[in-house]
Amino acid sequence: MQNKPTDDLQNELMSEPSFDSYMNENRPFFSQQSVAELLTALYEQQDISKAALARKAGMSEVYLHQVFAGRRNPSRDRLLCLCVGLGVTLEETQRLLKQASYAQLYPKIKRDAIISYGIAHHTSLEEINDHLFSENEKTLC
Repeated sequence: MQNKPTDDLQNELMSEPSFDSYMNENRPFFSQQSVAELLTALYEQQDISKAALARKAGMSEVYLHQVFAGRRNPSRDRLLCLCVGLGVTLEETQRLLKQASYAQLYPKIKRDAIISYGIAHHTSLEEINDHLFSENEKTLC
């Protein structure tokens, strides 16, 4: 099945006289993956242990395992820490944020710009936090 562009879905949603008919016609286009499933798929592409990932992401192994099992939902900052630890792309990070119903990184917000730059350039969490701190912004983890 082909994916339907977001703009098309938005236009259909606004023009459809019945929400039920919109849902019935577009159900296959709604994202079915959970954040835990997306994280697992990204993790499986990496050559890193969960213990090493927990260290790189600045969190405990117990918490990390709970997130991957779907028993915990990470906050936006913790999800960003996981993205940094996994070394994923900025596009993959934005997709995870969107799937988790969090605001995507926005370059007009200084804190988000610092984080985006760090993710895009595969900067360590420690370096990102140092830069955030030096700019008087809240650190990630």
